Amino acid sequence: MTAPTLGEAAGLLRVLPVPLRSRGSLHLVERHARVYRHAWLMLVSGLLEPLFYLLSIGVGLGRLVGQVAAPGGGPVSYAAFVAPALLASSAMNGAMYDSTFNVFFRLKYAKLYDAALATPMRPGDVALGEVTWSLIRGGLYASAFMVVMLAMGLVYSAWAVLAVPVALLIGFAFAAVGMASTTYMRSWQHFEFVWLAALPMFLFSASFYPLSVYPGALQVVVECTPLYQGVALLRGLTLGAVGPSMLLNALYLAVMGLVGLTVASRRIARLLLR
Repeated sequence: MTAPTLGEAAGLLRVLPVPLRSRGSLHLVERHARVYRHAWLMLVSGLLEPLFYLLSIGVGLGRLVGQVAAPGGGPVSYAAFVAPALLASSAMNGAMYDSTFNVFFRLKYAKLYDAALATPMRPGDVALGEVTWSLIRGGLYASAFMVVMLAMGLVYSAWAVLAVPVALLIGFAFAAVGMASTTYMRSWQHFEFVWLAALPMFLFSASFYPLSVYPGALQVVVECTPLYQGVALLRGLTLGAVGPSMLLNALYLAVMGLVGLTVASRRIARLLLR
């Protein structure tokens, strides 16, 4: 099997559902960075919520719970068990907030995307730029959270070096789907459905107790939820319970993100290029 020529590679890029080859999305990222340069406290505040959860539930309640069974079978502290789940939840919540509330305002009120599409930028650039900005914010939060976990002695494995990239993968999946969903919303009241989906995932994706406590049928339902994929990945990496099944978790999130990005791109084109 021979390697593809440059012409064949260019042809492959032309059929991508989202124009990942374009640099237009970087201009949107630069615009957001300039805006938040004067509102950096809003960026810092996003880190506080998962830290409060970690200190109150992981540390406070953890003193009462004691040790729990890790995915690999050995006992770990309750704080070490909960911390990777809170990191996954933080990636989900941050990505969904940035790609739903903020995107809705820019789409319906600020008319930012109308102005962007008046330039050589395309709908795919807009979608990719918004998701990229969400990942930049998420990467900052994930890195800071990992530093706190290391300082508290909640990391049990060298595989934890992959925790931040996995948190970005979780953010990518939820940001893309969140943005795609936002293009269907017509009023602020529709955001109730966003949190109606996010809150049960936060509470019941094996975040605070092992999957084994659920009845058999519910275990299957939980294992099908997007947040569970991220919790399983991060918990396995930080506690050293790494296995082949984690590749399926990562594939689930990657496909979810690509589908969401494609839908978001096509919906923006349909809404604004009529």
